[in-house]
Amino acid sequence: MEIFSILGFIAAVALLSSIRFVNEYDRLVIFRMGRAIGVRGPGLCFVAPVIEQGKKVDLRIITMSIPMQEIITKDNVSARTAAVCFFQVIDPFKVVTKIEDPYNATNQIAQTTLRSVLGQHELDHLLADRDTINAKLQAMIDRQTEGWGIKVNTVEVKDVEIPDNMQRAMARQAEAERERRAKVVAAEGELQAAEKLSQAARMLATEPGAMQLRQLQSMVEVSAEKNTTLIFPIPIELIDFARSAAAKINASLDRQSGQEDRSTTIQVKEVTKEKA
Repeated sequence: MEIFSILGFIAAVALLSSIRFVNEYDRLVIFRMGRAIGVRGPGLCFVAPVIEQGKKVDLRIITMSIPMQEIITKDNVSARTAAVCFFQVIDPFKVVTKIEDPYNATNQIAQTTLRSVLGQHELDHLLADRDTINAKLQAMIDRQTEGWGIKVNTVEVKDVEIPDNMQRAMARQAEAERERRAKVVAAEGELQAAEKLSQAARMLATEPGAMQLRQLQSMVEVSAEKNTTLIFPIPIELIDFARSAAAKINASLDRQSGQEDRSTTIQVKEVTKEKA
């Protein structure tokens, strides 16, 4: 009886030890006598004692920081950059059977790929077009880790450190670019203003009373500011009339002067003939 009790107790202990509760985000890779036979979970799983062993694998997304790397860009600028990689296990069987340390291997692949890819781009492209570079990094790292059962979801370049002299040069370049844009905008504004003034001048020229109305409006605007200056508007027509009258007077004076000169010349000729 004691033997049966001992055997029953051992069987109960073995049965309890063979029960495993696997979380939703975990999987058990089962080895039977050293040979991988499959994946179990999630939920209640049975692992035969002695002849079977289970290795747990986490399927959640893992955040891995890529340490600061020294790079030389395509335009020969030294820089230091860091990144972050998000990946997860999609095939627990491969992760356990194909590679010893998948996380360290992914980190090493990410570092070498980061240096290689960033070295193929110029500094301006590296600073301005992060999305394209991130997508390229993700595709290259994922292609290398695919055989390990690891899926790389995203790779983001976090920091890009450049030398101080390069920062000052970039600041001067940015300032010069802003000044150029300001001058272009000012020139475009002057051009548009000149075009509008030309249109207004042509419109006022076609309507004789429009200029008078504009003068009256200017008087109202000036008088509203409590100024002591008195303005006496002179119609443009009056100025034109004065100009035409002055031109006629000058012309008549010129004709009279010409006639007097001719009469004086005739008299001199007559006196000369009489003396002769």
